[in-house]
Amino acid sequence: MKHDIKNKNLAAAGKKRIQWADNDMPVLKQIRERFKKEKPLVGLRISACMHVTAETANLMRALKEGGAEIVLCASNPLSTQDDVAASLVGDYGISVYAIRGENRDTFFKHLRLAIENQPNITMDDGADLVSTIHKEYKNLFEEVIGSMEETTTGVIRLRAMAKDGALKIPVIAVNDAKTKNMFDNRYGTGQSTLDGIIRATDILIAGKNIVVVGYGWCGRGFATRARGMGAKVLVTEVDPIKALEAAMDGFNVLPMLEAAKIGDLFCTITGDIHVIDGQHFELMKDGAMVCNSGHFDCEINLKKLKEMAINIKKDVRNFVDEYMIKDKDGKKKKIYVLAEGRLINLSAAEGHPASVMDMSFSTQALVSEWLVKNSENIEPKVYEVSKKIEDVVAKLKLKSMGILIDKLTEEQKKYLESWQEGT
Repeated sequence: MKHDIKNKNLAAAGKKRIQWADNDMPVLKQIRERFKKEKPLVGLRISACMHVTAETANLMRALKEGGAEIVLCASNPLSTQDDVAASLVGDYGISVYAIRGENRDTFFKHLRLAIENQPNITMDDGADLVSTIHKEYKNLFEEVIGSMEETTTGVIRLRAMAKDGALKIPVIAVNDAKTKNMFDNRYGTGQSTLDGIIRATDILIAGKNIVVVGYGWCGRGFATRARGMGAKVLVTEVDPIKALEAAMDGFNVLPMLEAAKIGDLFCTITGDIHVIDGQHFELMKDGAMVCNSGHFDCEINLKKLKEMAINIKKDVRNFVDEYMIKDKDGKKKKIYVLAEGRLINLSAAEGHPASVMDMSFSTQALVSEWLVKNSENIEPKVYEVSKKIEDVVAKLKLKSMGILIDKLTEEQKKYLESWQEGT
């Protein structure tokens, strides 16, 4: 079996991690057991470009039990858990091309190896797989019946492709499913981002001025949890509705040029480029920390920071680099960049807790089954996840948590479906 991983001898530790995560992923476990019996993916090749974590490993296991041939590569150079990669190869017979800390050339070599497996279904976390197919492997358009996109940044790219008429394969926006973004983005990103920051810096959150750049589901999750630990949270936004929501949630909303002067720690979660730029670095306090929890490492303009730096010290602490710059008055100050501007929650920590990924990856698995059943009837555009799939996942999750809910009576159903009755 082809693979490129750090060390196969790490497999035993990786298997423990995968099994531990599996304990907290009861919905996906049920789907895996059904897939094992029904084999809905038999004969299909699936290439996935995702964070190689214990939670992702359990999704790959479910897809393989469904009969698919799997190839997995990393969607981010610093998010791979090398022991998990080793276990996927050694214990579960899944091809993996991922090494933590791989350089850009190796990253794209691994991406192309996943594509060269000639997938029928692709799974993406950032749209690198799909965009590379469109640029370099146009001959595969007929092979790919559909793709799934897991993150906000990727959906933004894919909708742009669809708008330009460039998208040639159907894509399901799994990220936009409520069973994904309302829980994975909000609770998962909120907790794991704080986890990564604390592991990287060991700072006390209480009393800090923390600037949250972007108030989407991820931003509001992080902002809420930072406030819960005693931080004074400031929010910057470009969307008036989201800014209004942040204000009414009780956060101080202000422009980045003002927030830059106040913040002790900055976290970008926007999916856009250079939301922290040179003009902002100039205004920051001595000792300010900046990090990113958006998918790509472009949200902080590190190229500009390097140009401004009069001295750079790498790894002053694990996952912390020190940039010495001068402010407008020529005074020296230090800016600390966490995890090289890459995903702080996966680079410095372990990513989202398994319980929340249970819903995201259960949705992914069921969407892959839906793609197979509906491949003849879908066009090359971006689709939403069906409400039927979302309801299945939500109900199974509630059941696993021992939570019961009410059901509509026939009278209530009739009332909601009619217009004749009113005040």
